[in-house]
Parts: sequence; structure tokens; C-alpha cells
Amino acid sequence: MTAVSIAGMGRALPAAVSQQELWDGYFRGHVDSPGFGSRIFANSGVVRRHAVVNPLVEDVSGWSTGQRMRRYALEALPLGSLAVSAALADAGLAASEVGLFAVASCTGYASPGVDVHVAAELGMPSDLRRLVFGHMGCYAAIPALGAVADYVAAHSRPAVLLNVELTSLHVQPDLSRDQVVAHALFSDAAVATVLTPGSGLEVVDLVAVTDPGTSDHMTWDVTDLGFRMGLSPKVPDVLAVHLRPAVEELLRRNDVKSVAGWAVHPGGPRILETVEEVLRLPSDALDASRAVLSEHGNCSSATVLLVLQRLLPAKGHVVMLAFGPGLTLYAMLLRGRLHQ
Repeated sequence: MTAVSIAGMGRALPAAVSQQELWDGYFRGHVDSPGFGSRIFANSGVVRRHAVVNPLVEDVSGWSTGQRMRRYALEALPLGSLAVSAALADAGLAASEVGLFAVASCTGYASPGVDVHVAAELGMPSDLRRLVFGHMGCYAAIPALGAVADYVAAHSRPAVLLNVELTSLHVQPDLSRDQVVAHALFSDAAVATVLTPGSGLEVVDLVAVTDPGTSDHMTWDVTDLGFRMGLSPKVPDVLAVHLRPAVEELLRRNDVKSVAGWAVHPGGPRILETVEEVLRLPSDALDASRAVLSEHGNCSSATVLLVLQRLLPAKGHVVMLAFGPGLTLYAMLLRGRLHQ
């Protein structure tokens, strides 16, 4: 079977704003429980975030979903193009060599969409295959990488995955307690990943676990006023049940005895603490995840790829973990060359 590897990565980030500025300048005056909100913002693990729509400058909480989708189309194209251009340059490839272009996003929709417009702007071929992964949430990068890798293995042609998430478009007018946690964490980013046949950071295998009995614990609902997050404090407890069996199965069936790096989606401090405890990881194993959470916030499906970038070049096996609605857990095994 043809080996498939990550040959290049690139990112594009909107302007940054500090967590404290967001709290003092906007959210303090909009939450229904300022004392609770202040504690959540202070303990979120986020120091700064990125936003195409900064609420200190522009309040979109009253916008219709249609208005937010038009803004998504306007903002996602330049960010996506920058991220893909950077990834292709990192891989040493021209846009004309790409056989498949996939886009994953749960924060905006249009048709023709980002996939069509970015491909045209960068000069990808007219017979390009395209895929769009929508509304999967924070774990989408892993199943999308798996599908794109299958294409590369089958056709021996390069492919690109773009994860573009603009959560700042979905500030809600009702900032009750169940909304405060989400609004303390989420951020915007675009990350592109190039996969090619051959050696490198090889995509080895993936596993997925969905617990449909807890599907109400994490939701991402389309409303008349944008998309609304539902987030239960029970999420870490559910993940704790499934984490170790899933990771052990992934490692066992690939005969992996040791893991050199962990790229874990930083859904929040409690998520990272749960992963650390359940998998009995060294105290520094999730440093990259915590750094991404601090510097960039939770950028939905793009976040685990920001973490992976920090682990490159990888020597040995890397496990990627991400979680989202379902409740769903995805894990992917990557293998870096030991001598680079």
C-alpha cells in the first residue's frame, strides 16, 4: 500500500485580542452572572485569541444567520488562501499539482463555497476533486485527514486539507451560564495540510468512538441568530471512559510500544487534565496543547493541527486526539522518521 505523509503545513490567523480585554470590554457587560463569568474567563487557559469579528469593535450578537454567513464568505476566502499557499510552499508543490482539495468547517456555509473560490484563486486544476466536511465540530480534522489520505493512497497524487473556523461570528445575544464557557474559549484560525505519496510524517491509522447516549452533552445548533454551542460539564467524564481503550487499540494493532509526541485538541483545561490523567502521560506531554490554548484559544477543528505544527519535525510516533459532538472521539497515529 502506498505510504501517505504530511508534506507541508501552513496557517493564517486573524488579528489577536487579549482574553482580559475581551472580558473587560465586552463580555463582563453581557453575561447574566459576572462573578461566574469572571472565574471562567480567568481559568480558561486562554491568554489571547484571534477574531475576524472583534466584539470590542463590532457587536454581531444581534445579526441574523444570513448576515453571519455572508461575513463568513468574505473572511474565510483570504484566510484560506493564505493558509493553503503557505502549506504548498512548505511542501514545495505548485497549486496545479493538487488532485484533491478538501475543506472542513463548522462555522460557515456558502455554495459555491471556500473550496471553489480558494481553488480558483490559487490556480488549482479545473478537473480538481473537491470535498467539504461540514458541522462535525472540533474533531473534524482527523476524519478529514483520513479521507484525504485514502485519496492520496489510491491515486498517488497530492491533496490539500483546509480547516477554516470563524467562531467569532457566532457571539450569542443570550450569554447565560451555559454559554459563558464556550465564549471564554473559542477563536478563529485557518490551517492547511498537504498530503503526498512517499515518506515523511506518515499517516498510519485512525480510530473513532461515538457514544450516542451522550449526544446532548455537546451540541452546535443552527439558530436564527447564528450557531449556538451547548456544552455540558460532564464531557470530560464521558471522554475518560473511552480514551484509554481507544488509544490502546490504536497502538496495539500497529504494534507501537512508545509515543514520541501527543497532539491533543485543547478543548479546555479540564479536557487536557483528563487526557493526562487517564493516559498517565508525563507532565510535559501536553505542553504543545496548553501553549496553543493559551496563545490561540480553541479554534475548533483547526486547533489540533496548530498543536501538531508545534511538534514538527516529528521523530517517532505521534498520536493526535480530538473530541466533539456525538460525543465523538477520534485518534490518529502518525509516524515520523527517526533520522531527519
